Amino acid sequence: MTRQEIIDYCLTFPAAYEDYPFDSIADPGAWAVMRHRTNRKSFALVYERNGKLCVNLKCDPLEADFLRQAFEGVTPGWHMNKEHWNTVVIGSDVPDEEIKRQIESSYDLIRPKVKRRAR
Repeated sequence: MTRQEIIDYCLTFPAAYEDYPFDSIADPGAWAVMRHRTNRKSFALVYERNGKLCVNLKCDPLEADFLRQAFEGVTPGWHMNKEHWNTVVIGSDVPDEEIKRQIESSYDLIRPKVKRRAR
């Protein structure tokens, strides 16, 4: 997957949008942050580190640990809470369909929950 393919996939989710809060003059657009429009929570951060394309994804703590053991290309979230975030190196041993599944899971964790009406 390319950087743009990851961003385009993230934008397929309802109310998702692309943000660049860490832009600098020296490195504009370095970090693409994918957020939910309603609560502004991040579900994917796309960036390059050491010449490799990476994406940070929110994850259930038990699943996060499992994925780190299952794939060499999944590590604790770089610059994130290590319990709840993973970094996935694109082009590693993680298949594209698995990356998409993790993006969807990350989105589901941050999207606003539907509240039931009181009767």
